[in-house]
Amino acid sequence: MEKKKVRATRTNGRKDSNGVFKAGHNDRSFNLENAEHVDADRSKWNVYWDYLQGYNLADENGVRPERKYLFDEVEYLYYHKQFGDSIDAQNERHEKSRHAERIRNVRQIMEDSRTCPEETIYQLGTKDGYEDPAVFVKVAAELFEVIQEKYGSHMQILDWALHMDEATPHIHERHVFFADDGYGMNFPKQEKACEAMGFHPPKPDKKKNKTNNCKVSYDEEIRRLYIEIAEKYGVIIEKDPLTGKKHLEKNDFIIARQEKEIENQKNKLEELTLKLNDIDILAQEVAEKAYERACKVVTDTVRTETTLEDISTIENMRDRLTGKNSSLSPGQKNFSKNILNRLIDLLSKKSKEITVVISQKLLSPAIKQKNEKEIASVTRSSIKMRLAEMKEKADQKNDDHNQKKQSEREVR
Repeated sequence: MEKKKVRATRTNGRKDSNGVFKAGHNDRSFNLENAEHVDADRSKWNVYWDYLQGYNLADENGVRPERKYLFDEVEYLYYHKQFGDSIDAQNERHEKSRHAERIRNVRQIMEDSRTCPEETIYQLGTKDGYEDPAVFVKVAAELFEVIQEKYGSHMQILDWALHMDEATPHIHERHVFFADDGYGMNFPKQEKACEAMGFHPPKPDKKKNKTNNCKVSYDEEIRRLYIEIAEKYGVIIEKDPLTGKKHLEKNDFIIARQEKEIENQKNKLEELTLKLNDIDILAQEVAEKAYERACKVVTDTVRTETTLEDISTIENMRDRLTGKNSSLSPGQKNFSKNILNRLIDLLSKKSKEITVVISQKLLSPAIKQKNEKEIASVTRSSIKMRLAEMKEKADQKNDDHNQKKQSEREVR
């Protein structure tokens, strides 16, 4: 019997409407009960690999060795080690130039779509016919070894996972490109890294754009290697270009991406539901924190203002806080006005003791409880309304994804 041809598919991505792709989806470090597209009983046959710990797979009884680090933790460790010096140096420069708002930590670099790991999905075939997973994983493993050996000076394969628990076996592989940051240290820079590897835009005489850059040439070379290695293992690749609605193999990837987004939406819905159920507790927590912060702000402000000679300074502050250009809410304006008016009266009598008096007064059990109750009452309805709006939007988005996924499956 003649062996059936399969299509070798490779797609890249960094983010969707929910933000950057998370490594936790790939090593199943989330609640599988929320993922309808995942057959949890087959997850034990998934194959996991990361640069730090190597392979992780189940034995013949389906028992998987415990991993010390999850994919997300492995990626964080790499970013911290490889880019930590550059990040620290950047932050020092921002601090010296008085741009504290530009200071970022490792996690923020990982969650920025410009510097986060790129994720590539590999597949040989579709759910209607695919290559033997044992062969597929050998092809992928050799491909990744070749990539790392040839281009490892400017990129690192962080982790990859063969998913056997969905409709079609496929692999999620995550990597990061890096190059000199201009100060002798490495930092995530995709295009500069590809250029340093020796790649050029497909049309070097034309201006660089989304389809004409060094990364495009890099992807073409990796795809060539992918097919070459697959054929070495006896895989017959379908090379005719996709045409018409009869050739919708890429829908597998579209559906996988949609299911991933739906999974993220369900997690968000769970969090919102918990918050809605515990709204009273949440409102009280907000009230306590807000009141404590308000007391601190007031007492700190008083401590500063009492060093001034003229009470008019405090009057000016009161006018600014309660004026029409103030960003404070009406309740906060009234609260500030009462406090500062009282401060002016007390300042004329006992300026040295004013901070202690106000602090003790604000934090006295009776006043604190009364004010916290008022804050909680105001925030409760506001928080509940906001969460309900977010839940409604998430529900609608989830429904839209489900409808789109169903329609695409019907087309298939």
